[in-house]
Amino acid sequence: MARTKKSDIKESAKPATAQAPWLYRIFQPGMLMMLACAAGAAVMTPWFLRQLPDLQSRPEYRMPFTAIELSPEPSGAIPVDLVAQVQRQRDFSETVSILDRTLAKRLAAEFRQHAWIESVREVRMTYPPRIVVEVTYRRPVALVSSKTGFYPIDPEGVLLPPADFSPRDVERYPVVRNVRSVPAGPAGIAWGDPVVFASARLADTLFRDWPELQLEAIIAPKPMQADVNPADLTFDLAAKGGSKIVWGRAPGSGHPGELTAVQKIGRLHKYLGEFGGFGEPRGPYEIDIRHWQEITRRPLNPKQIGAVYEERIPLR
Repeated sequence: MARTKKSDIKESAKPATAQAPWLYRIFQPGMLMMLACAAGAAVMTPWFLRQLPDLQSRPEYRMPFTAIELSPEPSGAIPVDLVAQVQRQRDFSETVSILDRTLAKRLAAEFRQHAWIESVREVRMTYPPRIVVEVTYRRPVALVSSKTGFYPIDPEGVLLPPADFSPRDVERYPVVRNVRSVPAGPAGIAWGDPVVFASARLADTLFRDWPELQLEAIIAPKPMQADVNPADLTFDLAAKGGSKIVWGRAPGSGHPGELTAVQKIGRLHKYLGEFGGFGEPRGPYEIDIRHWQEITRRPLNPKQIGAVYEERIPLR
C-alpha cells in the first residue's frame, strides 16, 4: 500500500480562502449586500429621475428668446433686431429655459454664426430668468463699389450684410473702387481677394481722418497675377476736386523704405493746412507723398495754362 507523504496531507488541508482569497471576500454577506444595492440603484435611478417634475418647462424658469440681451447693445449699422434674426435663422423656440444645460453652448455657437458677430466672449444665465450674451461685433471700415451696388467690409475684408447699409453711408465710409472680383460667399465670409484685404487694411487706417482729409475713394490696383501678395500692392487715393494722391503700399506691408501710415496721414494734413485743398492752387494734381524729404505734385492736365510739370514741396 502506497504511503501518503506528509507534505501532500498538509497541502490538501489548506482552506479554500488560501487558494482564492478574493473569491472568498466577494461572497461575504456584507459585500453581497453592497453589490445588490449598486445593481438596484443602476436599474432604479433612470426610473426615479423620470418621476421627477420637468423644471425646464416651469414658467418661472423660462423667458422669451427675444428678451436675450446683447452686451454691448447694437449700434450704428448693426441691426437692433439682431437677437430676433438669430432666432429666425437658427430655428429657436419662442421661449427658452435657463435650466437647459445645453442652452449656453448652443447660444454661443449660433450667435457666432451671425455675420455681424466676430466672437462670443461669454453667455451668462441668472435667476430671475435673464440671459446676457457678451459679443464682439465686426466693424465696418469701407464700402467696395461694384456695378451692382456697394458691399461693406470689415478690417479683415469680411463681407457684412449689404442690406443693413443705406445710400447715405457712402459719405460716411471710405469707398474702394476698381475691385474686379466678387465676394467668395455670403455675409460673414471673407471676400477672398488679396486686393480687397489690403484695401480693407488701408481703409481702417484712414477711417478716422477720412472726412477731414477731403477724400472720395481708395483706388485699388489691378494685380498682375491672381496670387499676388497684398504687401506688394500700391494704392492711390481720389480726392474731392479731382486730384489723385499716390499713397503707396497698405499698412503692415513691412516693405523697407516705406513710410508709416502715421507719417503719410501727417503729410496729407500738412498739405491741406498749407494749401486748403488738394486741387489748390491750379489743380487737379497728382500728389506723391511717398518721398522721405518732400512731397511732389504735377498737374493731371499738362496742357493747363501756367502749369508747372512737377513741383517739389519741402517738408518743414
